[in-house]
Amino acid sequence: MIRGKAHVFGDDVNTDEIIPARYLNRIDADFLGAHCMEDADPEFVKRMAAGDVIVAGENFGCGSSREHAPLAIKGAGLGAVVARSFARIFFRNAINIGLPIVACPEAAGDIRPGDDVEIDLAAGRITNHGTGHTFSFPPFTEEIQAIIAAGGLMPFVKQRLAEAEA
Repeated sequence: MIRGKAHVFGDDVNTDEIIPARYLNRIDADFLGAHCMEDADPEFVKRMAAGDVIVAGENFGCGSSREHAPLAIKGAGLGAVVARSFARIFFRNAINIGLPIVACPEAAGDIRPGDDVEIDLAAGRITNHGTGHTFSFPPFTEEIQAIIAAGGLMPFVKQRLAEAEA
């Protein structure tokens, strides 16, 4: 279960807005997280809290294919991203690093800045406690849920290998 305050952005938020290119000389999640959304909103990291949720419009994560963008979001301590839609490579990179992301156009259109948002990934449900509205989305497969729970694809694979050796 993920629950936090909503931070709302528009359509076509690109990877350079999520993490500016000037910080791409490092891959450290904490460092990248300290600069998350800096060019889109310079005060973002100061206003957000661990577990908060980014909510956006269409095509979130468009731009380059690097993993720095979802890693910055995860490194900032955000709980999830809800959007109308995601760029395909961002979607894959987010799953690979264990960042929960949900495509739910109805919820993305309903949630306002500051709303208290709860996401149940297993049940496929988003509740906007600010409006009292609940939205459904197709839950991830058990394997994708396991990848997210493990913290990403590499920790998931390491767990599976360790289980196979035991």
